[in-house]
Amino acid sequence: TTGASSNSDPSAIVESVEDNPDAGCHIYRNGYYRSGISVVEGILEVNIIQMTSIQMTESQAENSLVDFVVTCQGSLPTDVCTVVSDPTCQVSKSVVCDPVAISDECLLTIRRSFEEPGTYCINITLGDDSSQALASALISVNGGEST
Repeated sequence: TTGASSNSDPSAIVESVEDNPDAGCHIYRNGYYRSGISVVEGILEVNIIQMTSIQMTESQAENSLVDFVVTCQGSLPTDVCTVVSDPTCQVSKSVVCDPVAISDECLLTIRRSFEEPGTYCINITLGDDSSQALASALISVNGGEST
């Protein structure tokens, strides 16, 4: 047990430590404590509402570009990450993360490129300092067209 000496402030904190072999170590603190609690809503839901292929000329057709229109509910995100994986969503092919600045309504367009035609699993994660939310979709990219 530790405590304040008789010459110090009488409201000083007294701390005692008790070793209880059955339930572990307990610390008892007597005194006045103050703490603040912040309740945050967080990002509650993410939805991919539209996927649109970007038409390019044949000289630009080395990569297929797709725009994903995404909405969310809850607090506004500060960053977005896109993971492109194989169709089983097991093997990641690329990960791209970007900061976003949304001021009012959670509606954003994310443009991603695909090196070759095929079927991909897309995971889009919106996050802020205290929460994250994820939406997934399968996309088939066929040289400039996507479904």
